[in-house]
Amino acid sequence: MSATDPGTADRATAGQTTPDTAATSTLTWDAGQTLGGFARACRAAGLSVTADRERGFLRACAEVGLRSREAVYWAGRATLTASPADVAPYDRIFNGWFGGQPMHAVTPQETPRTSTVQASLEDPGEGVGPDGPDGEELVKAAASAQEVLRHRDVAGLSPKDRAALRRQFALLKPRPPSRRGRRHTPSHRGAVDGHATVRALLRQMGEPSRIRRRRRVHRPRRVVLLVDVSGSMSAYADALLRLAHTMVQAGPRTTEVFTVGTRLTHVTRALGERDPDRALLAAGEVVPDWSGGTRLGESLAVFVRRWGRRGMARGAVVVVFSDGWERTAPELLGEQLRAVRSLAHRVVWVNPHRGKEGYAPVQAGIVAVLPHVDEFIAGHSLAAFEEVLSVVAGAAGVRA
Repeated sequence: MSATDPGTADRATAGQTTPDTAATSTLTWDAGQTLGGFARACRAAGLSVTADRERGFLRACAEVGLRSREAVYWAGRATLTASPADVAPYDRIFNGWFGGQPMHAVTPQETPRTSTVQASLEDPGEGVGPDGPDGEELVKAAASAQEVLRHRDVAGLSPKDRAALRRQFALLKPRPPSRRGRRHTPSHRGAVDGHATVRALLRQMGEPSRIRRRRRVHRPRRVVLLVDVSGSMSAYADALLRLAHTMVQAGPRTTEVFTVGTRLTHVTRALGERDPDRALLAAGEVVPDWSGGTRLGESLAVFVRRWGRRGMARGAVVVVFSDGWERTAPELLGEQLRAVRSLAHRVVWVNPHRGKEGYAPVQAGIVAVLPHVDEFIAGHSLAAFEEVLSVVAGAAGVRA
């Protein structure tokens, strides 16, 4: 089903239904995927779209039908927005997702501007006294330069700030995700180990003994990083590869890194260098398409065919660092990410522009991949990188 016309949903092939609820059984699988992707796009844009609201949206669309674009609009407007402030971003995402002219746009009420007092990062002057001109004590707020730098967009940093940011990468502490292994180990808590308990009874000639217990062994889960180094991502490529280097050093046997541009390049060995500057220099020597064009779909197809299906992506946490700027074949990008999703444990998409004010996920590439993404998060600052590490570390649960 095309993401630009909700009316084509009823004309899709029948027989496959969306797995959400029985109330949405009249929606085809393609229609459910497209509408679910639109709900996730609203959530990614900042709307408080919970799982209940997403199911309500699908039920409403099943009731009103998908032949009328206006009916779909009001079904989403009634279920996915929570306040008048949500209407403007909802309209923008709806028009970008389904195309066509704006519908029923509501001009938000003008809110009074509030002045923001920002603390200087420079040290206060030598001659400034503790009191003001009227004898009143002045409260000096000195913000930590390191804390402010954590939240700044790395694309707009000066060379001096970039050098300071590189030093802060050493403070990141990645925690590899884990998975339950097949083997067991003795434990004070857990399931009863019948064999061990019987063996203990036999050793004591049948005398009562302490019940033995066991638990599953947890092993690290593989993490695969796909870093976009094309021209549109050149301002973030250095910082993202430094993040990848940090993750490789934390899990050298379970972390794999690829660069994506006009071709796919395996750079895990280059990033194995302990020194980050030498590691990035080594990676730059093996990456032939730095700051070049973008062929995300074709590169993902190569990854799935050569590495993914052979086991690297099976049960792994796959993290894609890209702005999704795919001009030529967004449909191919969506198909290949869907193939990755079928193999991986979780798929995380990190977009540097996601953390910028006013961003809406309406680009063709992002529209194509959102239905197959488990997490869509920002990746523009050191604080955002810490969130990425937290999401990856928390991807140890059962896949939804």
